[in-house]
Amino acid sequence: MAPPILKLDDIFLSFGGAPLLAGANLQVEPGDRICLVGRNGSGKSTLMKIAAGLAEAQSGEIFRHPSATIRYLEQAPDFGSHKTVEAYAMSGLGPGDDPYRVTYLLEHLGLQGDENPANLSGGEARRAALARVLAPEPDILLLDEPTNHLDLNTIEWLEGELTRSRSAIVLISHDRRFLEKVSNATVWLDRGMARRLDRGFAHFEEWRDQVLEQEELEQHKLGKAIEREEHWLRYGVTARRKRNMRRLGELQTMRKDYRGHKGPQGTVQASVTDARESGKLVVEAEKITKTYGERTIVAPFSIRVHRGDRIGLIGPNGAGKTTLLKMLTGQLEPDTGTMKLGTNLDIATLDQRREDLNLNDTLAHYLTDGRGENLLVNGEQRHVTGYMKDFLFQPEQARTPILQLSGGERARLMLARILARPTNLLILDEPTNDLDIETLDLLQEIVAGFNGTVILVSHDRDFLDRTVTSTIAPANPDAPDGRWIEYAGGYSDMLAQRKGIEAERRQAEAKKDKPKEDAPSASPPPEKAKGKLSYKQKFALENLPKQMDEAEKKAAKLEEKMADASFFTKDPAGFSKTAAELEKLRNQIAAWEEEWLELEMLREELEG
Repeated sequence: MAPPILKLDDIFLSFGGAPLLAGANLQVEPGDRICLVGRNGSGKSTLMKIAAGLAEAQSGEIFRHPSATIRYLEQAPDFGSHKTVEAYAMSGLGPGDDPYRVTYLLEHLGLQGDENPANLSGGEARRAALARVLAPEPDILLLDEPTNHLDLNTIEWLEGELTRSRSAIVLISHDRRFLEKVSNATVWLDRGMARRLDRGFAHFEEWRDQVLEQEELEQHKLGKAIEREEHWLRYGVTARRKRNMRRLGELQTMRKDYRGHKGPQGTVQASVTDARESGKLVVEAEKITKTYGERTIVAPFSIRVHRGDRIGLIGPNGAGKTTLLKMLTGQLEPDTGTMKLGTNLDIATLDQRREDLNLNDTLAHYLTDGRGENLLVNGEQRHVTGYMKDFLFQPEQARTPILQLSGGERARLMLARILARPTNLLILDEPTNDLDIETLDLLQEIVAGFNGTVILVSHDRDFLDRTVTSTIAPANPDAPDGRWIEYAGGYSDMLAQRKGIEAERRQAEAKKDKPKEDAPSASPPPEKAKGKLSYKQKFALENLPKQMDEAEKKAAKLEEKMADASFFTKDPAGFSKTAAELEKLRNQIAAWEEEWLELEMLREELEG
């Protein structure tokens, strides 16, 4: 085992209440690519700042190898007095570092270098900061949410760059797929302590659940041991003659440990407040266009969005996603074409820029719009502090200014507000930014199970695969020209369909370029391709959606059954059997979905 180049041991930090870090450890060795995971507010960014030397712990030991270079990517970069992005990126280089690295990185991150840092958007600022920390190829890279505001092409490029990097890496991210591809170790920050798994993020959730189950079992055993010792104190023969002081001291210690045990932080409890049902047709766009100057943002584009659809919108930064989203929701008029919104629409929007937030507002005032201490959720009056608990905020935070919240807590607060309002059309613009994994899981469940309609913009591939029913993407992702295409399914489905289209195009070009051979005069005419689906294929195409719908309902019932906390305790065998049945059902649904998608693509091809 190589000696560590960075080691944090028994780090303690408190801001007056419960300790944020209570004996946390972090060890980084050459070749490590560690993902640092934990709930919003658990201290991930704080621990990373302590590792970078930008924050101080109240106690604990810190070792940094004297010759090791460390670069830290913060969430809000400080450009200082630098006049251009290139000058800012160059300032991260050390003696002997190659300045060409900066040119290479800026080019791949979509920056020219002559931009004024004061005029950068959030995404451009993040890319400039990435160029600065990556350029010197340091011994240790500390990356706090490196994928925020990046488009899919840049995220995939960054994955490759970090995988090839010689730097040891510690990173915080909400992007599951990014973590799975980059990490080879996981540090879980939970209740002030840090636990390490020497495997990548793909294995984290299974390991975390095992740890929590073991912890619950140990706590149960401790409770039983206390009961036995108390019985001995009251009724034991030795106890009646003379108290055994050592044993009594051990009992007091056990009681203290039992009472002082803090279980894992709860899960967010939320659902969308139901609104009246919208019309069946939610959005109808017919050959809409939008041009700015000589640049076409939206070439003639048509779509019909029905109630219950969940539409994902993806594309490189600057491709026009926000413009198209505003057109589809009636906020922006098209240059040509017709746009029609359906009836009875109650729209709720989560904006990626968090512009809805007044940072001087308190949490309670923001959630109630200043209308007292209560708010109406699903037709029921809720006190604001009780509703805050559903989203893991403490009652004492009701009068806390939003300014004091972390980025993830602000995202969770905005989510709490829009979910309290009746809605049948959810507009989510980069909803996954800054959310922790558990809250992201909840958001996925909300979107996937929402009775209304969802239109969302996201660069999170895993989130798209788990939630949307169709994906709108640029026809030419490498050089967007205003043409947009709707694909059935999520991000992975879109990639598969693109590959199929590209393969067909290459095949057609090869056939076209192939020199024609002299054919015999009496050659038979070519056999016509079949122009319609077989009866069996038609039957499957019509009936698979019904089968999937019935299976989804059955799966939902099984999930509801397993959600009962007492189920496992009362019937472990039954719980395991139900879990196996649910897994089998999910696999069957996935197979049906794949079969339906192939048949639908074949039908479209045969119909021209």
